Amino acid sequence: MDSGGNIHPISARLEELLEAVPDREFAGKLKNVYQVAFQTIARLREIDLVKYETTIGEDEAGLSLWEEMAPMIRDTVADVNSLLMAVHQQFPIPLAGAQRSAAPPLDRRAQRAVSSLHAASELLAKEITHLGERIRSPSVVGDRWNLLAVLQASRGGFREQIGNLLYMSAAAFGHVSRQEVVPGHHEEVRSAVLIRAAVADLLQMLAAGVERIRQAEPEDVQWHAQHLQREMDTLGRTPAYKALRAQDKRALIEFRAEIGTLAGTPGAPKPRLLLLVERFLKFAATLKQVNAREVLIHHDRDVWAACGAQIEEAARLLEVDPPKAAAALASAGQAAQALYGRDPELDVFLREIRRKPLGQLGGPELQKSLEKFRELVANASVF
Repeated sequence: MDSGGNIHPISARLEELLEAVPDREFAGKLKNVYQVAFQTIARLREIDLVKYETTIGEDEAGLSLWEEMAPMIRDTVADVNSLLMAVHQQFPIPLAGAQRSAAPPLDRRAQRAVSSLHAASELLAKEITHLGERIRSPSVVGDRWNLLAVLQASRGGFREQIGNLLYMSAAAFGHVSRQEVVPGHHEEVRSAVLIRAAVADLLQMLAAGVERIRQAEPEDVQWHAQHLQREMDTLGRTPAYKALRAQDKRALIEFRAEIGTLAGTPGAPKPRLLLLVERFLKFAATLKQVNAREVLIHHDRDVWAACGAQIEEAARLLEVDPPKAAAALASAGQAAQALYGRDPELDVFLREIRRKPLGQLGGPELQKSLEKFRELVANASVF
């Protein structure tokens, strides 16, 4: 139910699966759990951190932030506990040695669904305990960024686990995709894809900046600092920046502040700027860990498979209908842009085809691009 006491709707695909379950009592219980799960995910939506962000020297959590965060922490725990209660009310875990129920045994698919619900519930319960332990840590209590990071990570982790609960239990009754059964999944994937692409561009910009600074004359150092400052300001206005983890935003804000100091300093020392950018480049490389997110792994497998099929279709058409082959390869190239940031070599190719679209190629150039694309996609297929 939602906050007004109304039943929360579930997805059309889940309704379809439940309609096909012969045991109508079981289907009704499962629907009740799904409704609570949908409501819980809606209430655990992503936090907009912008209004909580601080500048350098304002890191302490402070009483005012705790007053704002306390209701959110309380509601987070309450929302997840409501889902756990719904699961255990509808599908209690049998106690060891308890007398067997007189109800008819569940079929194999229903048993798999219930096992999935119980496994996900156990993980959620552990995460609630972990959240309680983390928010009592002095390192969290005394630092607003750590507090925001804990809350953001916990709510994201809860959404992911509830998504797994929905997906794994529904998959017991038929083929489903996460997008069909997990609310907000499309937005989660889109956010991760945007972050990955932004990280790839940031790494490219910083690496190029390091080389330019190394070769810069002393009188040009301030200009390079100002250029980096503008680049960081541009990044801060992107949707990808808003979706970053709190601790990563903190590092970007600190770097922006240090760059800003040098940008406003005539005769800024070259060694200091170079050291600063090299250090931040190492940090930015750690942001590539976004590739390990579960939502991206599933997404990338689907995109990779679709690209591979389109590339093979282009290869089949290459001799008989080159324009159609070019169109098929262009379609694969457009789809592969969603993989940008996954593999450095593939990234170079994807940037090239933005400047010179595959659909415009022909003859030997088309064949060469097809073979290169096929090789790059094959090398990026390890997940």
